[in-house]
Formats: sequence, structure tokens, C-alpha cells
Amino acid sequence: MTVVDALKGGSDGGAAYREESGERTSRSEAEFTAYVQERRASLYATAYHLTGDRFEAEDLLQSALFSTYRAWDRISDKAAVGGYLRRTMTNLHISAWRRRKLNEYPTEELPETVGDTDAMRGTELRAVLWQALARLPELQRTMLVLRYYEGRTDPEIADILDISVGTVKSSIWRSLRRLREDEVLSFGRDQEESFGELVA
Repeated sequence: MTVVDALKGGSDGGAAYREESGERTSRSEAEFTAYVQERRASLYATAYHLTGDRFEAEDLLQSALFSTYRAWDRISDKAAVGGYLRRTMTNLHISAWRRRKLNEYPTEELPETVGDTDAMRGTELRAVLWQALARLPELQRTMLVLRYYEGRTDPEIADILDISVGTVKSSIWRSLRRLREDEVLSFGRDQEESFGELVA
């Protein structure tokens, strides 16, 4: 039997190869589908924290899942898929904002603040926090998400973003300082109290 016969499936060997390949494909598909269904909420949360926008998060997650699906059979350690997916999302997000033109323009006027200071608890505080994070440059926001949401170390963040550890440390320090000084986050409370809720 020649290679062409095997590709055309001209003999029993070719049919057996196709059946084995089909079983492997359906098994891989089932494994991938089960993995995504089990972890979709946490993967979406990571995408949302990176982008700050629901629709961009959905696009980012879909692109990362597509990339992971194509590489599924090559990933030997399935326990590392979560890290692979998060790394893929981070890399895709970085590539996207490097290509993106500046479409946000800074203004001197801040948005209106909430009048009732006691109402900033729970979900309202989280919403205000995400607004404050959205005002940070994307690289700083990405670093904060990797550090405080993903629990990454400075060397891991430096490796993911392909920058030095010193740059990571100084950028995170500046980002946290900007959040501490944010008037909306500390409205009606001292800085210690408001920032304590931020990192808790």
C-alpha cells in the first residue's frame, strides 16, 4: 500500500487509521468541552478583569479557547491547562492593546461622584473599584490583575509581560498609590479604611 492509498483510505489499514483518529478527536473534544464547562466562570472572570469590558472579555475568552482547542492534543499535562489558558488570554490582551490606537482621551473633569457616602459597600464598592481600575493604564491594570486576582509573583508577572522585575515592582507601587489617592474610592472615609477594603 502506498502513502496515497493510505490517505485515500483505499485499504482496510486506512479505514482503521481514520476510525482511530476519529475516536481520538471525539474524545479530545469531549475532554475540552468538559473542561470549559467546568471552569467557564473563572475563565470569564479573568478575561473580564484583564479587559474591564464584558464584550471584550467574551471576545478575549473565545480567542483563548480557540487557541487552546487547537493545541489540546499537544498539551500533555492537562492539570496545566488553566495556566496555559490564562497565559494565552494575557498574551492576546497585551497584543490587542499594543495594536490598538488611542481611543480614550484624558479629560480634566472627573465623573460625578456619588452623594451618599454610606452606600459604598459591597457591590457598589466593587463597581467603583473597577471604574478606578479602568482609569489606570492597561499595563498597570494588567499587572494588578495578575498580582491580586491571579496571585502571581513579581518574577512571574515580569516573565508574562516580558519586562524586568524592577519595572513590575515600581509599576505596581505607582498603581496602588494612584488607587489610594483616588478621590472616588476614598470619598467620605480615610485612606487606610478605603484601601483596606480594596485589597481585602
